[in-house]
Amino acid sequence: MSLDAAQVPRIAPGFRLQWEPTQDAHVLLYPEGMVKLNASAGEILKRCDGAANIAAITADIERQFDTTGLGGDVLAFLDIATRQGWVQIA
Repeated sequence: MSLDAAQVPRIAPGFRLQWEPTQDAHVLLYPEGMVKLNASAGEILKRCDGAANIAAITADIERQFDTTGLGGDVLAFLDIATRQGWVQIA
């Protein structure tokens, strides 16, 4: 599946994103275990609420971190997350 900026991602059923203080990171929990996310992955996934499209998620991250040009990185991560089954496109 090829993603584009107009698509709307959400965390897939069976997964839960949360901040884990003992890990000092966002984690993605699922019945069989946990995935510890790096800071970038956590920032992207916490915006995957099924309401915002990828363009809006990217713009929000760029605003928060006062940068530009993150669209390719966000799409690349969400492509991986979709193939892993962590994210679904609404």
